[in-house]
Amino acid sequence: MEPDFWNDQNKAKKTMAELDDLKNVCRLWYDMSREVKDLIDLSMLATDENDEKLLKDVEDGSKKLEKELSVFEVRTKLGGEHDKNNAIISIHAGAGGTESCDWAQILLRMYSRWAEDKGFKTEVVDSLDGDEAGIKNITMIIRGEYAYGFLQSEIGVHRLVRISPFDSNKRRHTSFSSVDVIPEVEDSIDIIIEDKDIRIDTYRASGAGGQHINKTDSAVRITHLATEITVQSQNDRSQIKNRTTAMKLLKARLYELEQEKQRASYEKHYNEKGAIEWSSQIRSYVFMPYQLVKDHRTGYKTLRMDLVMDGDIDDFISAYLSWKLEKKK
Repeated sequence: MEPDFWNDQNKAKKTMAELDDLKNVCRLWYDMSREVKDLIDLSMLATDENDEKLLKDVEDGSKKLEKELSVFEVRTKLGGEHDKNNAIISIHAGAGGTESCDWAQILLRMYSRWAEDKGFKTEVVDSLDGDEAGIKNITMIIRGEYAYGFLQSEIGVHRLVRISPFDSNKRRHTSFSSVDVIPEVEDSIDIIIEDKDIRIDTYRASGAGGQHINKTDSAVRITHLATEITVQSQNDRSQIKNRTTAMKLLKARLYELEQEKQRASYEKHYNEKGAIEWSSQIRSYVFMPYQLVKDHRTGYKTLRMDLVMDGDIDDFISAYLSWKLEKKK
């Protein structure tokens, strides 16, 4: 109600966004409270009338509500400045050659399925295929509320143990891929990047994309000279759109770098991710001789490899956020 509230548009928008978020939290809580009451009433009715169909409806409704409550509980653990933002996720194949490239492809599918289940949108902005199979590296934007807050749990080296489909002798192989996640920063954040601070290179896009995309210099690579941070985008036919996307990626990386410096934890961020090799993994996925996925930070583990590979990683995310809060305390 302040008369000059809208004078500062950026501040006003930030306040309104915070208000909308608080309203959403309250709405979710009230909706779940109402569902609980409805289920209790339905359960009493089903019991009184010994109605199996109604009892089944109560059981199904309870499972649905339990899932909603689990997601809500995870959200209550998110309070970082950029936890609500979209996520920029990068996957890099590490030690292991073709096997690691294939592992990077599997991780990409896992995160894509996770995003799809959440109703989030995904956009691949840069990728490099492996020599024989899989991908060497890929950068993808996942757009959805709290995408970064959820996926910060995935920063680090992911280790795979399995019988390699690329080994004719059917031997067991260990492979590594690293995952990095940063928030996509809002346009309202003021980060000045002058032309003299960057080098822009254009080149022909590689991989699938049709005749046009491979015959023109539509791909864009931007190097920030002071920090040597390099970003690139090649998945659009338009060089202008690729340049815009690359600048957005650079802006996000520079902002994250500055935030990490201010928190005196820039080294910590990348130490947690570590080298893409032995003794640096945050999570192990063992296919053979038994099936097990274990997070080495939180100790959380599951035998349901099939569900995890299909994107069911919410329990790992929840365990990480609880572990992070405990560590902070």
